[in-house]
Amino acid sequence: MTNFLQPPRLRTSEDSEEHRHATWLELFYDLVFVVAVSQLAHNLEEDVSLSGFLGFVFLFIPVWWSWIGTTMYANRFDSDDIGRRLLVALQMLTVAALAVNIHYGLGESAPGFALSYALGRAVLIVEYVRAGIHIPAARPLTTRYATGFTIAAMLWLLSAFISPPWRFVLWGVGIVVDLVTPFTATKFQLKLLPHASHLPERFGLFTIIVLGEAIIAVVDGVSQQKWDVLSVIAAIFGLCIAFSLWWVYFDNLGGTPIQTARAEGKISIVAIWLYTHLPLVIGIAAAGVGVEEVLLSKQTLPLADATRWLLCGSVGLCYLALGILHRTGVIRYCKIRSKYRIGTTVVVIAIALFGKGLLPVAVIGLVTVACAVQVVQDLYQSRPTTRLVEPGI
Repeated sequence: MTNFLQPPRLRTSEDSEEHRHATWLELFYDLVFVVAVSQLAHNLEEDVSLSGFLGFVFLFIPVWWSWIGTTMYANRFDSDDIGRRLLVALQMLTVAALAVNIHYGLGESAPGFALSYALGRAVLIVEYVRAGIHIPAARPLTTRYATGFTIAAMLWLLSAFISPPWRFVLWGVGIVVDLVTPFTATKFQLKLLPHASHLPERFGLFTIIVLGEAIIAVVDGVSQQKWDVLSVIAAIFGLCIAFSLWWVYFDNLGGTPIQTARAEGKISIVAIWLYTHLPLVIGIAAAGVGVEEVLLSKQTLPLADATRWLLCGSVGLCYLALGILHRTGVIRYCKIRSKYRIGTTVVVIAIALFGKGLLPVAVIGLVTVACAVQVVQDLYQSRPTTRLVEPGI
């Protein structure tokens, strides 16, 4: 560990060529998001409806963006001094406060949720200002980020003292400002592109956190039921859905979009890759809740419409996001796989549309088959091929 006064160091293009893993501090920081995601899923469990899903998404975005902010900062700036550790500890406290206020985040706990998010942004702003002071080359980028995030933080802070519906209007405007801020500094981002191995690993780790919530949902669903053949089969199907999502995501994870952006000077590729992870993790978390609701349903009666739509719609959202992610890659078969992913989205939405009256195990079974086809397709395309060569050629 370095001393308190040592300034952050900018990761140069030479550093980006080296392989880099997540630090122990980053992994420790991720733990608080396990709780936050769990609380978000709990909210959705209590209100499986369109309004419940929209509320789940509305609260999910600031939680995810809190993680993005710290992750992107750590990706660009190398620092493990006492000051950095204390700032990360403060960020963990703000995320923990977010998690505490999520359960009634759109009701009585909304002011606490807004204050927690605003304080988390304030800590991030301090980090960017600190980096800009010590690293002149990064100052144009850090100034834009600090300015945009300050505007958003002030909107969230103000919202804590305003009654609905204007409170949520300010939240919406604040979220938009946060999400748009990076686009105000695109020409500076090209000079300071993310690390090609570190950033995909960090996104993969957050995806694992959300997939973990899906596994917990299966266990919770089974533990609250009397075991029977249909329940056990449905639980196995639920695990297969999670496993297939893990397979098709991590078998195609890599830094190709970042490398492409560096080679072609197109920051939009990185932006699409980054922002498409939002619907992906929302879909995975919601799919976990959908699986749990299927397992809690009476297996001898038709599955409720709301549960069927939650499961199918969430899985469809996952594969739509995966299709876009694969489209941003330039590795072999990526564009072909993108078409298959989007095709699966159409299939699972069709199951939601025409699956009325089906038993829970039948619905989750059909969704599992659609997911399994993606794994088989990936295996088929990845198989080794041999070519016969005629003599003399």
